[in-house]
Order: sequence, then C-alpha cells, then structure tokens
Amino acid sequence: MELKELQKRIRDIRKNSRREEKKGLIAVWKEKDRFNKEIVDSFVMIFRTKGCRWAYHSGCSMCGYFNDTNPKIREEELLAQIEEAKKKYGGEQLIKVFTSGSFLDDWEVPKNVREKLYDTFSSAKRIIVESRPEYITQEKIEELSSRQNVMVALGLESANNETLIYRINKGFTVEDYVRAAELLLRNDIPVKTYILLKPPFMTERKAINEAIYSVKFASKYSEVVSVNPMNVQNYTLVEYLWRRGEYRAPWLWSVVEVLKRTVEVGAEVVSYPTAGGTKRGAHNCGRCDKKVMKSILNFSLTQDEKYLNELECSCKKKWRKIVENEDYVWDYTVNS
Repeated sequence: MELKELQKRIRDIRKNSRREEKKGLIAVWKEKDRFNKEIVDSFVMIFRTKGCRWAYHSGCSMCGYFNDTNPKIREEELLAQIEEAKKKYGGEQLIKVFTSGSFLDDWEVPKNVREKLYDTFSSAKRIIVESRPEYITQEKIEELSSRQNVMVALGLESANNETLIYRINKGFTVEDYVRAAELLLRNDIPVKTYILLKPPFMTERKAINEAIYSVKFASKYSEVVSVNPMNVQNYTLVEYLWRRGEYRAPWLWSVVEVLKRTVEVGAEVVSYPTAGGTKRGAHNCGRCDKKVMKSILNFSLTQDEKYLNELECSCKKKWRKIVENEDYVWDYTVNS
C-alpha cells in the first residue's frame, strides 16, 4: 500500500469516530511497576487533551487513543484534571502520565500546565511523561533539566524505517528518535522506549525478529524498553483489517519469545500487554492465557527469567508451526 493511500485509509476510518466533549480525566489507577531495581507502587493517570497533533494530520495505523480526546478542551480544564488527580494520589513513588499524544507538545499541553503537574507531584521519585521526538528541543531540555525526577518515554515502535513509514505511518524516522534520545541522555534525562510487537502487514515470525532487533537497538539509548504487543483499538486501520480477518494480534508466546531473547541487552525489558488474553489483545488458545500473562508480568517486575521458562501448553506447537510456515503462505498469497 502506497503511503498516501495508507494515510487516506486511516483518515477515512477515523471519520466514523464520535468523540464526546468530556472534560475530566480519562482514567486513574494504581498498579505495581519497577523502579531502581525494586517493585514499587505506581500512580497512573490519563489526561484528556486535544490529543496527538499527528493524529489530526493522519495518525498511526494502530492508535485509537484519539477516541477519548476533546479538541475543544481548554487550559483551565487541563489544570482542573491535575487537581482531580491530586485528590486520588496516595504518595506512590512512580507516576506515569499519559495524554493520548505528547506531553511536551505546547499545543496539546501548555507549559504552565506541565509546570503545575511537576510541582503538584514533586514528591514522587519519578514522573514518566511521553513525547514524540519532534518536541524534544533545547527549550524542553532546559525545562526538564530543572527537574530531577522526570523520565521521557519515546514511542519508537520499530527500528525499521520501512515499518515506521509503510506499516505504522508513524510520521518520524529512526534517525529522529536517535536525535531526541541522544539529546535527552546528554542532559542526564533518562529515556524509556516503547517497541510495538506485530504491526500490520507482517507475519508472526517477522514481527518477533523485528521486535528483538528493535529492543536491542533501543536499549543503547534507554533505561527501560517496553515491549507493547498490539491491541486492536476502535476506528483504526488495524481494526479494519482485524474485522476482515486479515490481522491477528500477536500470540503471547511471541511476547515470551521476545523477552527471552532480549534479557541481556543492558536495559530492563518489560511488557504489560494491554487487553492481553482477549481477541483484541495478545492471546494464545484461551486455556493458558492467564498463566502466561501472569508469568510475563512477574518477569517484568522482577527481571527474573525463571518466570519465562518451562511455560507449556498444547497450543505452543500450533504457534511454532505458524512461526515456521506463515511466511510461505504469506508470500504465496501476495505474489499469486
């Protein structure tokens, strides 16, 4: 599929979404996570913003976070969400901030709103915020350097430019990620990187191999690399393909395989599969999903490889056959 055709298809599918002009936080919850080689309590908040600026132009093939955004939201309503989150905060050491876009984009989150959040949660040992590489500028570096507890998460997704352009429509390149990551590291700002497992238009084997390659690449710039297996979100190109029977979310066995083959890359490699064990998320046969999901979580929290070993189920043989043979079926279907 040509790039212009891909972008048009993404926009056309997205037109069917009906966003409501809500003003409050999308979600707040608490969970376990890993910080300084220890298991800690974390506080997670998803702010309702205008959303990702790239999504207004075209957007990524798999991202449905725009469904919860409000294009008309005002600055005072963003500030009110910080107060709303403050009331629910229980002193957790780790805070994770999501905005359905880029926290460091002034258009989405004005600077005084960012400063208000930093000040409100200054007691936290770490605040993780997300951004696309284009918003990592010298001005933002000065802003972040004045704080000692902020980590920036970058959604690289893949270290393969062909995938970024023609499968994900990410809107930036690997080189853009490297520039941003190096700028952050030069200024002692820690980096977390997200890698997507199984973008569309890719077989299971190729998805596994590319994720492993991408994790190893990102580990050179990251304190933490998070392997995010695809979950099928509403009004996305991936959902369109999934409903037509042309896409399957990755197997949980594939997540395990990627983690097992990247345990010694230098960075901590984790995975918290969204919608894991459901048809829209990474899943196996249904019988072993809970057990495998629990093992993935335990490994992510402890970095102990024992949780990934000796996992067995009869469906593992089917997964292996798919990994070994799907490429041949794919090539025959595409080229015949």
